[in-house]
Amino acid sequence: MAETYTGEFYCVKCKAKRNATGEIKVNDKGTRMAKATCPECGTNLNRILGKA
Repeated sequence: MAETYTGEFYCVKCKAKRNATGEIKVNDKGTRMAKATCPECGTNLNRILGKA
């Protein structure tokens, strides 16, 4: 089961903060990132959460 993050993301297309739920992934450097989709326009959203 994948870890999820529910909270605020910034959409660069809408230029607004959006609440969304996304899956947490770890990049090559070991930083945790939440990836979701904007509920308004469908753009990919990313939020950096910090080191794993």
